[in-house]
Amino acid sequence: MTTDRTEERAGSARIATRPEPGGSPDGSTAVKPPQPAGDRTVPTPVGGLRKRRNLLRLRHRGSAAIAAADAAASASVVAAVGGGTEADILLLGPVVLGTLALNAQAGLYRPGLRTYALDEFPALTARAALAWCVAAALLASFDSPSALSWVVLLAAVAANAALAGTGRALVHGFRRIRARRRPRPALIVGSGRLARTVADVFAEHPRYGLRPVGFVDLVGAADGDGGESDAEDGDAPLPVVVVLEDVTRAVIQNTVRDVVFLRSPWEEPQNALLAKALGERGVAGWLVRPGCAVGVHGTHDAGPAHVWGFSCRRLSLECPGSGWSWRKRLLDLALVVPALVVAAPLLAACALAVRISDGPGVVFRQERVGLGGGPFTLLKFRTLRPANETESATRWSVAGDERMSTVGRLLRRTSLDELPQLWNVLRGDMSLVGPRPERPYFVEQFSKDHPGYADRHRSPVGITGLAQVYGLRGNTSIEDRARFDNHYIETWSLWQDVRIMFRTVTSFFRLEGR
Repeated sequence: MTTDRTEERAGSARIATRPEPGGSPDGSTAVKPPQPAGDRTVPTPVGGLRKRRNLLRLRHRGSAAIAAADAAASASVVAAVGGGTEADILLLGPVVLGTLALNAQAGLYRPGLRTYALDEFPALTARAALAWCVAAALLASFDSPSALSWVVLLAAVAANAALAGTGRALVHGFRRIRARRRPRPALIVGSGRLARTVADVFAEHPRYGLRPVGFVDLVGAADGDGGESDAEDGDAPLPVVVVLEDVTRAVIQNTVRDVVFLRSPWEEPQNALLAKALGERGVAGWLVRPGCAVGVHGTHDAGPAHVWGFSCRRLSLECPGSGWSWRKRLLDLALVVPALVVAAPLLAACALAVRISDGPGVVFRQERVGLGGGPFTLLKFRTLRPANETESATRWSVAGDERMSTVGRLLRRTSLDELPQLWNVLRGDMSLVGPRPERPYFVEQFSKDHPGYADRHRSPVGITGLAQVYGLRGNTSIEDRARFDNHYIETWSLWQDVRIMFRTVTSFFRLEGR
């Protein structure tokens, strides 16, 4: 979108409508179109605490009742198995808390548009079995006379899964009744025939709980034709919004709580900005499209689902530092503290080698850009001495620099020069796994030249990352690295972090450093 086009449309969105049954006499729809900022004061949350509370309330709506059903099922079976003995105390915590944690990790508290308990039953059974096995092992380790036999254990797992499934069936049933009676306002991100078809599906089938109130076409607007065809031929049944600021106003005015994307928002810079802006307001994201959506970047739910034959997946629109960051931080602390203890002799040996080879100044400090675009000081073992601070901040590192000593080459080749960054992880500046941090000068340049590069800062930066284990380090394609980094963020899981760390350790023995 050019500057002139942006200024021309900043005051009001381009709206395309056609007469609808029951609409106003002039043919406009009953939906409130976005209004210019000067004509109406848009209410915004006051204070960070209130905004966070509203965000959490929107993001976790519907999850509390499902979690309560799971907890009640587990507690009931514990009471039946324990029979009022000491087993109650030893089983209650591991079974209830373990079941809730495992179900949450599997996304079972993020229900789809139309969820059925039978679809969730295999996952519920598997996680109930794991929680009960851990609890039974704990009970046996105390030499308790109430230790569970295999028959009792199997019966407990079956009863737990059956009760949890029954409770979930009731909760899902009430949700479907409420969704049919009071469908939630939703925006459709896309244009053309597919967008109109999806909107018609939701309008004609209120069972899915969404009521489209408008289309969003930021990509078409950036290309210079957003909403033009629909507006001119009169086929658009709903308002078409092509300016990001007007989308925010439309969300507030129409109390929009859901947004439907027809393709992954992270494929286009404009839609990526839209997804982040809506995620910060607690709006739920959905990916609805023809064909199978399995493996689509950024999708998070318990399994495949459909909307009248269209594949449907929940999209993660969460803002940086929310949702999964506390789990990532716990993993970092659990690993970095013992790693620092174990690596202490190696750190000392590397520091001594650098001191003998290159003189004073063993640790190299440099400003880098971290989570949310904020600066921090990164620590490394010095492998060469730049001519001045300007060179340090703006010169790209090149393998085989003649000023590098033998010790420096060895440290880079083995990636041992990165070891001091364990202290950055302990301080919270970095994570063990994440996009590699870059200097502010290059962040500014790459953000201009490579769409999506700035989106890397949605995640904490890391010592290693998905791009690095695929060999994208040093003087390699920035576009490829940004694509790998964004893929990592959109498909993040604790297990993915573990796999990346394992591959990083194996690459150390293959000397894959730069």
